[in-house]
Amino acid sequence: MENHFELGLEALRQKLLLMASRSETAVNESVQALMQRNHDLALRVKADDDIIDQFEIEIDEMAIQLLTKAPLASNLRLVTVAMKISQNLERIGDEATKIAKRAHDLAQEPPVKITLELPHMAELSLAMVKDALDSFVHRDPVAARTIIPRDKEVDALNKHIHQLLAQHMMENPDTIARCLNWIVASKSLERIADHAKNIAEEVVYLCEAQDIRHTLKNS
Repeated sequence: MENHFELGLEALRQKLLLMASRSETAVNESVQALMQRNHDLALRVKADDDIIDQFEIEIDEMAIQLLTKAPLASNLRLVTVAMKISQNLERIGDEATKIAKRAHDLAQEPPVKITLELPHMAELSLAMVKDALDSFVHRDPVAARTIIPRDKEVDALNKHIHQLLAQHMMENPDTIARCLNWIVASKSLERIADHAKNIAEEVVYLCEAQDIRHTLKNS
C-alpha cells in the first residue's frame, strides 16, 4: 500500500512539473507576442490556456485519490500543497492569457513610442516561479524563503512602468487606449511574481508546518 502511495505521489509531482513547464512557456510566448507584435502567437497562447486548465483538473483528481490513502500528516501536507501550487500555476496561465489578449489588440494598432522593461520584468517573475518550484522539488524551505523578498523588485518595476505610461498618456492623449493595454500586461507580470511568492510560502509550510503567509517577514 505504501509503495503504491509513493508511486502516486511521484506521478503527482511529475504532472505538476509538466503543468509548470506549460505555464512558463505561456508567459514567455505571451511576452514575446507583446514585444514583437506577433498576432498569431498571441492567438496561440490564448487557445492553449485550456490545456493548463485541464492540468489543474487532473492534478486535483490525482490529489483527491491520494488524500484518501495518505498514511502520514506530512503526506497530507504534500498533497494539499501540490493542489495549491497547481492553483497558482493555473492563475499564472490566466495572466499569460491576459497578456496575450493585450498583445493581440496592440498588434493591430500603431506602436507606442516608449521603451518599457517588460521583458526584464517577465524574466524576474519567471525566475521566481522556477526557483519556487525547485525549492518544492528539493524540499528546501531556506531557498523558498529567499524567493519571497524578490517580489518587491517586480513590484517596483511595475510601479515604474505605470508611472512612465501615465506620463506618456498625459503628453499623448491619443495613445491612452494602447497605454492602458501595456499597463494591464505589466500588472499581469506583477501578479505572476505574486503567485511565485505564494508557491514559495507553500513550500515553507510543507517543510516546516508553518504558515508564513501573513507574517511580518513577508511584508
